[in-house]
Amino acid sequence: MINEEDLKLAEDIVKLAQQKGADEAEVRITSSRTFSTTVRKGEVEKISENEPHSLTLRVYKEKRGATVFSSDFRPAALERLVEDAVERTTYVDPDPESGLPDPEDLAKDFDENLDLWDPMVGDLPPEIKINLARQTEETALTYDSRITNTNGASFGSHIYSFVLANSLGFAGGYRGSSCSMYMSAVADDSEGKKQTDGWYSSQHHFNRLEKPEEIGQKAAERTLRRLGARKVKTQTVPVIWDQETASEFLGILAGAIMGGALYRGMTFLADKEGQQIAAPGVTIVDDPLRPGLPGSRPFDGEGVYSRRNEVFSKGVFNQFLFNTYYARKMKRRTTGNSGGITNFYLEPGSLTPEEIIAGVDEGLYLTDMIGFGENITTGDFSRGASGIWIEKGKLTYPVSEINISGDLRKMLAGISQIGNDLEFRHSVAAPTFRMDGMMISGL
Repeated sequence: MINEEDLKLAEDIVKLAQQKGADEAEVRITSSRTFSTTVRKGEVEKISENEPHSLTLRVYKEKRGATVFSSDFRPAALERLVEDAVERTTYVDPDPESGLPDPEDLAKDFDENLDLWDPMVGDLPPEIKINLARQTEETALTYDSRITNTNGASFGSHIYSFVLANSLGFAGGYRGSSCSMYMSAVADDSEGKKQTDGWYSSQHHFNRLEKPEEIGQKAAERTLRRLGARKVKTQTVPVIWDQETASEFLGILAGAIMGGALYRGMTFLADKEGQQIAAPGVTIVDDPLRPGLPGSRPFDGEGVYSRRNEVFSKGVFNQFLFNTYYARKMKRRTTGNSGGITNFYLEPGSLTPEEIIAGVDEGLYLTDMIGFGENITTGDFSRGASGIWIEKGKLTYPVSEINISGDLRKMLAGISQIGNDLEFRHSVAAPTFRMDGMMISGL
């Protein structure tokens, strides 16, 4: 159920903007309540709760656009905001491609029930949330004597309502909730060298979160497996990307498939639509309509209807993702991606991660990347990394202080096996996969 009061206000402000001289107007209103707490060594280090309520007004007059923001909802303040927005258009050069979406692209009938809302997230008392964080930390600290410290355990929750109205007659909204737990553990090896790692769980629904004991144990296990890390020699080997690093790689790719990057000439995929870029097993999708997932939404940030977009199909690069403005700049149609990607994922394969690892004679199981060493314009890729060395199909010892590098085109083409372990821990998700021909720089 949407916030009807906010929706009525949004429609009224659209009408007011037109009365003040705007040719087109759009209003977005978000109301939310957030809570977060961090516990360290059993004590509450931080707790915060707030209820932001904000409005964004976008107006166009003679193809000149202006956007203003406010959290002051007093009638006089809103009237001044509208007047200021219309006045600001006089200082802007006209842009023929600016403006609201084409009417036929707007979502006329949409399902706001995408399983995004759980009232329990907002109703859960603070003391329960704090105790969940305590349980998570206690599990990690008591898991193994080598876990000597923590960076804390946290619990966060967020409930929100979003409404949008524009001068083309669109008026709609939806609500959602999210909650998360995170734990970061610290371990000492026999020489006193410290290692840290963590684990987390995030869901729209409270009862779908991993249990505190599971999060604490995984955080401890991930930290302990870093102890005794070695360096390896420089070589070219297969790299098995775990779920987390695979998702991070996909997030890098997401920057290269947006219409804005194409318009600015800042993507290695320019002029590559319809070409075989990735390996035949690679299908990458952006789908905002899958119920209950982190990036799901019934319409985009402009009111354009949501739809599934297959960006790569069996290795062939199909399309960029556009909002209205960049679609017009490139003589295309919007793909419903105002606000960016939604649920952006690599479709899973049939192999388990263990089966993929078993097929590697010597290589790297990649568990972490460091820094920012990718260039989506040229396709160059280089990152600091750590993981576990693979010998004869088995995980052996941890490795660190290495660098992995390659070219994004060749990296996509080098994905030879894809796992069946796709999980939507966040809106960008990928299963474990094997990438051949990666350069590892070490000793």
